[in-house]
Amino acid sequence: MPHVELSLSGEREPKRDRETRAEFQPQHATGASSMWWWANAVAGAGEPCAVVDSDGVVVAHSATFRALLSASHGPGESSSHRSGAGPGEAPGDGVGGDEWVGRGLLDVLTLVDLTPAAAALAGWETGRIPPLLALATGSLARGVMRVRVGDATRTVDAISTPLWDEAILAGSLTFLCRIS
Repeated sequence: MPHVELSLSGEREPKRDRETRAEFQPQHATGASSMWWWANAVAGAGEPCAVVDSDGVVVAHSATFRALLSASHGPGESSSHRSGAGPGEAPGDGVGGDEWVGRGLLDVLTLVDLTPAAAALAGWETGRIPPLLALATGSLARGVMRVRVGDATRTVDAISTPLWDEAILAGSLTFLCRIS
């Protein structure tokens, strides 16, 4: 039988002050920030998932995320990557030369609307996709996204959660499930 636990806490107001937030700086006794741990977990995950930082830049993604949303990813090509190879390392030290890590999520995905024409998603709508909505609201976000992949489109169900380092909004973690 499934078991679900829900914990409610006080409202958190997202903080995005770069002076306050030292990206990927050690925050815990283990010497690594929350983002570092999530990036490593995502890079090795079998599920299609990704981590973006508070600016919407891809920090890490699983190989299945890339395979689902990219026409250029070959079946034998390894592409689960993260930014930074160890605790305290600088962001941008991409692993394996992956061209998605370190780029904006909106720069690597071609989002289209849900109409039969699959027209480019309007600019005002792009901020409402779950990974970016979780950043904007500091709350869970779920929705359907449609992405152009080569000559085809893929529709995915996406659920995103904000990632926090202490009371600072550090990024979001997104899981995808292909619909069509």
